[in-house]
Amino acid sequence: MLKEFKEFAMKGNVLDMAVGIIIGAAFSTIVNSAVADVLMPPIGLLLGNVDFSNIFIVLKDGKVPGPYETLVAAKAAGAVSLNVGIFINAVINFVIVAFAIFILIKNVNRLKKQEPAAPAVPTTKECPFCLSVIPIAAAKCGHCTSDLQK
Repeated sequence: MLKEFKEFAMKGNVLDMAVGIIIGAAFSTIVNSAVADVLMPPIGLLLGNVDFSNIFIVLKDGKVPGPYETLVAAKAAGAVSLNVGIFINAVINFVIVAFAIFILIKNVNRLKKQEPAAPAVPTTKECPFCLSVIPIAAAKCGHCTSDLQK
């Protein structure tokens, strides 16, 4: 059983998938940082100093009644909130990851497209008398013993 598991775990597809998951997790961290730290601050600045991570709607006040200045303050008070800004950040993350994967797959597919291989040089031919398949260099058919022209 251990031998079978080892064979399964060492198959190319399993290893490729494991590498893909690890790289995907690292890539996700980079994209999350790019969105939260690089993209959203300028967009928020253009929209009048809006911090998307703090866009939320309080559905129910917590132990300390609102209004709450930040989402962290609302959560600390135990308020129930609809976190619209975090959802916007998640959508932007998804779009960036999807676009990056699209570009990656497009380039991989382009690299896979190669010139079609030249047709193989034939190594056999048919005997014109008995229609048997014989070597192309044959001077006499091995089946009907007819003399062949070269």
